[in-house]
Amino acid sequence: MATTLTTGRPWRVILAFCVPLLIGNIVQQLYQVVDTIVVGRELGVNSLAAVGATGSLLFLLLGFAWGMTSGFAIPTAQAYGAKDHAAVRRSVATGTVLSAIASIIITIAGPLLAGPVLVLMQTPPELLAEATLFTQVSFLGGGATMFFNYLAAIIRAIGDSKTPLVFLTVACALNVALVIVLVGPIGWGVAGAALATVVSQAVSVLLCLDFIRRRIPVLHVRRADWRITRDDVADHLRLGLPMGFQASIIAIGTLVVQVALNVLGADAVAAYTTASRVDSLATALLASLGLAVSMYVAQNFGGRRPDRIRAGVKQAVWMALVASVVLGGVLIAFGTHLVRLFVGDGVDEVVELAHLMLIINGSTYALLGVLFVLRGALQGLGQAMIPTVTGVVELFMRVTAAVALGAVFGFAGVAMSNPLAWIGAVVILIPAYVRAHRALAKMPVDPAEPTLTTPIALVGPDNSSLNVDAVVTQSVPVVVQKRWKKLLRR
Repeated sequence: MATTLTTGRPWRVILAFCVPLLIGNIVQQLYQVVDTIVVGRELGVNSLAAVGATGSLLFLLLGFAWGMTSGFAIPTAQAYGAKDHAAVRRSVATGTVLSAIASIIITIAGPLLAGPVLVLMQTPPELLAEATLFTQVSFLGGGATMFFNYLAAIIRAIGDSKTPLVFLTVACALNVALVIVLVGPIGWGVAGAALATVVSQAVSVLLCLDFIRRRIPVLHVRRADWRITRDDVADHLRLGLPMGFQASIIAIGTLVVQVALNVLGADAVAAYTTASRVDSLATALLASLGLAVSMYVAQNFGGRRPDRIRAGVKQAVWMALVASVVLGGVLIAFGTHLVRLFVGDGVDEVVELAHLMLIINGSTYALLGVLFVLRGALQGLGQAMIPTVTGVVELFMRVTAAVALGAVFGFAGVAMSNPLAWIGAVVILIPAYVRAHRALAKMPVDPAEPTLTTPIALVGPDNSSLNVDAVVTQSVPVVVQKRWKKLLRR
C-alpha cells in the first residue's frame, strides 16, 4: 500500500523501505543462482561460461532499461511527496509511453546485434553458439523485463516496497520451476533458461497491473493524463536517460572486462561468472539501500523537508559502512564454500580464481556502500549530471584496470577493475553531495502536509508580526517552490 516517507525517524523509514527491496534483490539473485547451478551442473562448465559471457551484453541494453525506468519514477515520487496526485498520474502516463518506445527498440535491435557483438567481444568459439542463443531469447523478452521494472518502480515511488517483493517472489518461484523443467527433462538447454526468465517476468507484469487496478487509485491514469506535454517528456528524459546511460556506460566497461576474460580462457570466464553471482548476493543490501535512499530523498524533496534529507542520508551512510564490513568479512571467510555451490568437482582452478575475486571485492565494499547511498541521494534530488559523470569515470577506471592490470597480473588484474572503478566514482560523489548537503541547509522547511511537530506561522493580532507559538496540524496547500531545484543545480 502507498506510504509516505516524509514522516518518522529517517533511519527507521529508510530501513523499513529497504528491507523488502533487500529481500527482493536476494530473491532475484537466488533465482539467477538457480539458473547458474542448473546450467552448470546439467549442461557443463562451457554452457555456464556461455551464459556468463552474455552478462555484460545483456546489461548493456537491459541495464539501460532498468536505469531509465528508475529515473522515470523519480518525478512520480516527487509529485507524490508534494501530494500532487494529478502530477503523479501525468508522470505515470509519460513513463509508460517512453517505456513502451524503449521496449520496442530493444526487442528489435537486441536479437539482431547479439551475434555480431559477441564475435567482436572475442567470445571463445566453443561458447559462441550457446551465448548467441541465450542472448537472443533474452532480448526478445526485453519488453517484459522493461515493464516489470517500470511498474515496480512507480509502486515503490509511492512508498510501497512490499508489493513488488511479493510479485517478484512469485515470478522467481515460477522461474526456478521453469528452468529446472526446460533445461532438464525438456532439454531446451540455455534457450530454456532464458525463456524461463522471460515468462516469469511477463507474469510479474500482469500481477503488477492487476494490483494497480484494484488497490492504487492514485496511479490510475485518466484519458486527459495521456495528453503529455513536451515539458513532461523532457522532465522524465532528463532523469531517465542519464540513469539509463549510466548503467550502459558501466556495462560498456563490463564488456571490456569480458573481452579481457575471454582472452584468458573458459576457466577465467566461468570463475568470474560464478564470483559475480556470489558478489551480487552480497551487494544486494547495498544496492537496496541506495534505491531506498533515492525514493526517500525524492519524496522528502517533493514534500519540502530538506532537514529530513540531510539527516536521512547521513544515517544511511553509516548503515552502509556497517553492512559493508559484515558482508566483506563473510565473503573473505567463506567464499570458497559459496563458490563450490555453483560448480562440480574437478574445477579447483575455477574455485580458486573466483575466491580471489571475492576477496578483492569484499575488502573494498565500504567504497561501494558510500557510492550507492550518495548516488541515490543525488538522483532523488533530481540531479542527473554528477551520477552520469561518475558512470563515465567508472568506465575509464574499469577499462584501464582490465586492460593494463589484466595484461600484467592476469585474472587478479581484471578483478581489481571493480574496486578501482568504485574509487573513481566516490572521489566525485563525495564533494558533489557535500555541496548539495550545504544547499539543503539553506532551504526552509516548508512541508506540503504539516505534522504535529511542524510549526506554521500565524499572523499576530496586534502589529501584523509573525507568531510561531501555535502549531497547525491541518493540511495546507503549498505551491512547490522551483527555487529549490535552482539552488541544487548551482
